[in-house]
Amino acid sequence: MNSENQGAYLEVENLVKWFGDDPAVDNISFGIPKGAFLTLLGPSGCGKTTTLMSVAGLHSIDSGRIRVGDVVYTSPKEGIFLPPEKRDIGMVFQSYAIWPHMTVTQNVAYPLEIRKVPQSEIDDRVADVLALVGLTDMAEKMATQLSGGQQQRASLARAIVAQPRLLLFDEPLSNLDLKLREQMRVELKRIQNEVGITSIYVTHDQSEALVMSDEIIVMSKGHIEQRGGPLEIYSRPVNEYVSNFIGVANLIKGRVVKVTEPGRGTVKITDHGKDIQVTCNLGPGISEGSDAVLSVRPENVHAERENGNGTSLEGEVLQAIFLGSHVDCRVQWGDFEWKVIAHPRARLKQGEKVYLRLDPEHTLAVQP
Repeated sequence: MNSENQGAYLEVENLVKWFGDDPAVDNISFGIPKGAFLTLLGPSGCGKTTTLMSVAGLHSIDSGRIRVGDVVYTSPKEGIFLPPEKRDIGMVFQSYAIWPHMTVTQNVAYPLEIRKVPQSEIDDRVADVLALVGLTDMAEKMATQLSGGQQQRASLARAIVAQPRLLLFDEPLSNLDLKLREQMRVELKRIQNEVGITSIYVTHDQSEALVMSDEIIVMSKGHIEQRGGPLEIYSRPVNEYVSNFIGVANLIKGRVVKVTEPGRGTVKITDHGKDIQVTCNLGPGISEGSDAVLSVRPENVHAERENGNGTSLEGEVLQAIFLGSHVDCRVQWGDFEWKVIAHPRARLKQGEKVYLRLDPEHTLAVQP
């Protein structure tokens, strides 16, 4: 067992899955405690869905080991492959997979019926989960009479009614419109918290990952780039890829000229022969003299009309879009265009000269 995963309820160890000549998942390991909500995040082709399907038993694996509790699901080395139907897993898909010829109650009751659960218990458990997902009033409606959001709730109710060991989500909200997606993010997390089922959620939507997850694994080309809580992933990305994929960031190449203390230093950035030295935090693997990428979130770039400390970046406002609670700005500095979130009171205007001050506590040098 990987020491980092000791005590994990779900453990994926050295998972490898090939499709043709290319590894879709290349020797990844992770574990999560019971009741946790883990999101696998990344673009198409990064290996997140392959990992999920391997846990579900819908893909065989080439090597590695998958264990849930004290049950080994898959281990080619040990000759173990537990069929999907024996893994005690609930799944919620992008397509709702609701049977149109059945009522909501019949859809939700089906997993219990095939397990030969007594009818009186089926009635009670179906009523409980329909109340949990807010579909009590729709219990006798045909599935085709439900809206997209209601069908997804019914799909979730069917997945949790049998109280599975694991709950797996494969981009379940991607077919919903934006407003409904935002509502369902909160609802899914609330429901998962209430039922306490260990969950893995796959998405390419970083907003979903930040809102819903206890932990996030950011994946790229079959590898894990970073794992951590939402705040850690957002505020302390380990490299340019993660910084660029999670949220919006200003990313500008530079060189570390000084390490003043562990995790702190100075990075020089240059434009048109003009050097600016920026005090910042240093990410993992960054040392004096190394190339780095300066990563600064737009909310941590402050646009001011005076060069207060003499080291600010002088630029010109290209765009200032009022969005109610804030102003979304673009500021040109040489060839680089800074993204800035400003307070409406700043009253920034297009064509105006401003000085950009970077918050050193929230400016990070990361690996390219």
